[in-house]
Amino acid sequence: MALTAVALCSRALLRLGAQPVASLDEGTAEAEVAANLYAPTRDALLSAHPWSFATGQTSLPRLSAAPPADMAHAFQLPTGFLRALSAGSGGRGGGMPYRLHEDKLQADSTSVTLTYIFRPDESAFPPFFAQALVARLAAEFCLPLTESASRAEMLFRLAENEMRSARLIDSQQDTPRAIEHFPLIDVRG
Repeated sequence: MALTAVALCSRALLRLGAQPVASLDEGTAEAEVAANLYAPTRDALLSAHPWSFATGQTSLPRLSAAPPADMAHAFQLPTGFLRALSAGSGGRGGGMPYRLHEDKLQADSTSVTLTYIFRPDESAFPPFFAQALVARLAAEFCLPLTESASRAEMLFRLAENEMRSARLIDSQQDTPRAIEHFPLIDVRG
């Protein structure tokens, strides 16, 4: 089955022993809870870690209006932007001082390459992230649907374990970052 918001919410509801939903606007209590909690929970989990499947790089378009103070230029953030990881220029994705204000990035450089977390389509979620998201959704859905605080607490602990496992798996899909600048090594010459 292709991953969709409805499929992920239905899996979370099944973990609670509730009825799965066919649509997030079908009018049931389960659908209402899922419709209200799905998007913020998904975005929070995506923002919590630099997931390889949700990390992108792009050159930002510079805006004609300059920021009112401190930085020389403003750039429009991309659609689906959730969190900045780094900014750079001249063929590099990092090393530049920048600041985020509203939906704009401000920097002194005339061009910016942004490395960022974006909101991918659910069909792009790898199994380890989908499992962590379903566990977190079950925990989020528990209190409104079952009114059991102890059960919700247990589900939140399970969701945190799933998240830890997903972060570990995702972090092993890349070359470990080398220490670029470490003062104790720099002093040695």
